Amino acid sequence: MSGRTLSARWTRRDLLKIALAAPIASSFGALRAYAQPHRGKVKITSIKAMQIRDIAGNCLIRIDTDAGLTGYGEAGATGPMARGRIETMKGMLIGKDPLSIEQHFHNMTTLMHTYMAHIPTISGIDMALWDLAGKITGLPVSTLMGGPFRDAIPMYSHGIGLNMLDPGSCRAWAQRIREAPEGFTAFKNGIDSVIGVTPARYASTLDRDQLRKVARAYANCREAVGPDIDIAVHCHNELDTPSAIAVAKAVEPMDPLFLEDPLNVPYSEGWMALKRSTRVPVLTGEKLELVRGFRPFLDSQAADIVHPDLAFAGGFTGTRKIADYAALTRTPVALHNVGSLVLCYANAHFGAAIQNFYRSESALGRPTRHVEKMAAANPPEVKHSRLTVPTQPGLGLDFNQDYLRSCLLPGEEWWG
Repeated sequence: MSGRTLSARWTRRDLLKIALAAPIASSFGALRAYAQPHRGKVKITSIKAMQIRDIAGNCLIRIDTDAGLTGYGEAGATGPMARGRIETMKGMLIGKDPLSIEQHFHNMTTLMHTYMAHIPTISGIDMALWDLAGKITGLPVSTLMGGPFRDAIPMYSHGIGLNMLDPGSCRAWAQRIREAPEGFTAFKNGIDSVIGVTPARYASTLDRDQLRKVARAYANCREAVGPDIDIAVHCHNELDTPSAIAVAKAVEPMDPLFLEDPLNVPYSEGWMALKRSTRVPVLTGEKLELVRGFRPFLDSQAADIVHPDLAFAGGFTGTRKIADYAALTRTPVALHNVGSLVLCYANAHFGAAIQNFYRSESALGRPTRHVEKMAAANPPEVKHSRLTVPTQPGLGLDFNQDYLRSCLLPGEEWWG
């Protein structure tokens, strides 16, 4: 049948059906469809921020509604900073429908006066709105985002309590991780202690002795764990371009999983020079915001894996746009996370909802078990290096409020 004959048979009703289905094919089509019956029935009544310890300087966000439902998020900002920025945005959120997530995201992120939009605070608010949307519709966030592609997400952990320059320490660490119940099969181990630099401080150009230590440290790790455990090289954007290239060459025989954040955060030609110089996969992005931060890395293919943090990059809405853009070049998306139970579950839902997901960082299984203690019941568990995605409405959070209260930073008030 020719195209002309087929089109001649289309009715007005057929065209209307196509027009109505078009939004469903978009990134947020599932949210629109599931939310439609509930539009206008719930209003936002308050937005609060509260900072607790042990979540890397982040704070928790809470959005209350007139229906008695509460949504939780996590912002990559301190409590005082987030509260200050929330004050500038209350007028566009209080009294509004929490299901209008795309409109809220647009309004918040296009703020210019009197302050530019603060994406880390907006990230926490956006996360809480998606949690609310799940509770209003009775669906998990991963379903509202159009998934799930998977019911459990792969995770990686950290080399804690390890002196990589000491072969004995490496062997002891290898024994501990083999016996740990989480069964992690991938770890990232920090370079700072090896080269003698405080994390988050710029290093001078590395000398030959430092580079020899880097080669020996990661070789010790590889020898201790064998070929079945993946080891990544964890930097904190502290190296210059010659040093980053030299580190990549020094660790290449160890076959690292990836080299993370060796150069200064924003895109520069240094990232391309590094990428051209090594076969080690380059990963970056935990402090980049929105598509605008990731676009130059993706357009130039300067990163093999992008690594946004939901609490910094734009919450679910902004990071989904990043993942969709990354998919154009078939670039995998990993997720940064050293935050709370909120960010842990948010990563699970996001990782389930996108096709090009790689793996998530995990703060689970730490000796303190501080993330697990935030759950009132059924704390998250990693088995065989995978975290099961919650199936309850929203994020699936059930906070241990007493434990949260015990974690308040000095000067922070309980949000009640």
